[in-house]
Amino acid sequence: MNLVVVLVSICILLPQDQTEQAVRPHHSAPELTLQPLFSNQRFPNVVVALDGTVVATWGQDHLRSRRSGDGGKTWEPVVDIRQGDSIHGGGCLVDERSGDLLFFAETAHPPATRLMFRSKDQGQSWTNAPLEIKPNSLGHVASLHMNESGLTLKHGPHAGRLIRASRHYAEGNDKPFWPGHYTNAIFSDDHGATWQSSEPFPAYGTGEACIVELSNGDLYYNSRRHWAPAGENPRRRYSAVSRDGGQTWTDLKQVVVLPDGPQDTNYGLMAGMVRLDIPDRDILIFSNVESESGRKQGTAWASFDGGQTWPIKRRVFDGDFAYSSLAAGRPGTLSQGWIFLLFEGGPHGDGTIGRFNLDWLLQGEPTGDGEVPSSASR
Repeated sequence: MNLVVVLVSICILLPQDQTEQAVRPHHSAPELTLQPLFSNQRFPNVVVALDGTVVATWGQDHLRSRRSGDGGKTWEPVVDIRQGDSIHGGGCLVDERSGDLLFFAETAHPPATRLMFRSKDQGQSWTNAPLEIKPNSLGHVASLHMNESGLTLKHGPHAGRLIRASRHYAEGNDKPFWPGHYTNAIFSDDHGATWQSSEPFPAYGTGEACIVELSNGDLYYNSRRHWAPAGENPRRRYSAVSRDGGQTWTDLKQVVVLPDGPQDTNYGLMAGMVRLDIPDRDILIFSNVESESGRKQGTAWASFDGGQTWPIKRRVFDGDFAYSSLAAGRPGTLSQGWIFLLFEGGPHGDGTIGRFNLDWLLQGEPTGDGEVPSSASR
């Protein structure tokens, strides 16, 4: 069945609300565009505000943001967030109850002082906000650097909770400390005034992760892994699930089909991941490199069953491609139907923003890991 017909039917039959509406079909011709967005430095993150404004953030010691109000076609000038003594922590999120945007940073590569900035005008301006993070049962207060966007939970008893991936660095970031590293999450039930550190992800040597909420309320967690004990492979992604709003993580799996950076090193690579805003459909998009050597050959993968299988992929850019972040457009806005990919590298280097639709990705190649459902085929 044609994807347009399927998604139009969803829009007609399912009730709409402010937090999750049916996405109109990706009715335009398959399309991918790449354009330079930031110069110099590193560390990407991209989110879409409630009004559809696309907000990209960036920076190693000069934290910056840029906005697009027309679905990623054009971009406003750079907005300075903080200069000096700072490094982007990723994990930006949209509080879908208040509309505020939250931006996270630290004063240096962690462990370091944690920072949070808040925007009440869709990224036009940012103010320093107090940040209190409480420890988990191990007494560990999470570090923030460097993770995919956070989110507002929509389902179940924890609806309204803010959550983003985080990590624990043990005694530091030197290689001897890696076996004590683990990824986890911080979450807030008071719009970011206070945060709780979650229990560890069920694998050590992990960090730099992605969280999405599935349509049944489960949280799907997908993580980089830069160290693994003998006999385990750190060069593929690892996943887990939370059924208690992000407090604990279970069901550890190696996601064999998804590479974790170049395959000639164990070091891994921060990835992007987002769930498309389609009720009762768990379509996830993932970005990383598919390279035997070097951070290059950036690729996007799609899952149609909440991360159980990843049956299709398509190359985004053949050249340099490192850290990446993904966001999905919002129904009823100029951003709807688009997937936004901010990454290190691209035709001009530095920070590049890609914009593509699901129809473009569906013209990729099969991975051999499951099949694209007939309802998603054109």
